[in-house]
Amino acid sequence: MDRRNFLSSSLAASALSLAAGGDLLAQTATIADKSVPEYMDLRRYHLANGPGVKLTNDFFADALIPALNRLGIGPVGAFSVYFGPDSPSYYLLMPSLKLETLVTADLELAKDDVFMKAAAPFWDAPAAMPPYIRIESSLLRAFPGYPKVTPPVAAATKGKRIYHLRQYQSPTNMDHVRKVEMFHNGEFGIFAKAGATGVFYADTLVGPSLPNLTYMLSFPDMTSLEADWEKFSADPDWKKLSADSRFNLDPPTVSNVTSLVLRPLACSQV
Repeated sequence: MDRRNFLSSSLAASALSLAAGGDLLAQTATIADKSVPEYMDLRRYHLANGPGVKLTNDFFADALIPALNRLGIGPVGAFSVYFGPDSPSYYLLMPSLKLETLVTADLELAKDDVFMKAAAPFWDAPAAMPPYIRIESSLLRAFPGYPKVTPPVAAATKGKRIYHLRQYQSPTNMDHVRKVEMFHNGEFGIFAKAGATGVFYADTLVGPSLPNLTYMLSFPDMTSLEADWEKFSADPDWKKLSADSRFNLDPPTVSNVTSLVLRPLACSQV
């Protein structure tokens, strides 16, 4: 092989090597992204019966969710309370890999002319007639063992589904750590085996009633919800896990449970 052909062959091999390396880096980054826990902003819009309910619904559908998607936040879940206190209330689930994107979202929205035009009826409502009573927000971080918001299959076709949103409050920080460990030691799989679709499981980083964890399950309907919870409670793996001396403590690791059943709004991406 002469020098010219040798150099050409070497350069070609180097280019292939770099390309392969680039593909490997891209694949590695993709795998890493899938394993990095997401942050979530879980908001509750406490409403009052009247025009504010429709105004908030339209705001979500026409202005807020499209703008959040443009910021890279999504899939965005939007829900109404089916069973639970403080009805009417809407819940909004906003997931993002980037914490800064999430916590500065409202500031960035104010710079989005398309959003501001679509949001005007909601954002510029008269102070004497606000569309909501109050907005409450909690910052969550997904468990490492369940790092992403995972919509149920029915969400893609806007099929029938409901959601069970639960919060476990612990008496101490160590009890909270133990309860999170319990999920990672089998509880995810036991829920799945019972038929409950996990949407997310997360630590609450900022919000009321700390320390606590929050998670959401999806079911086709209330009949399925009740039946699947019975399957979960009767599962031998659950009985074994809950009897483990690391978790079966007195007083228990969970001191209070809040439980809501939610229905997705038509605009929900979850």
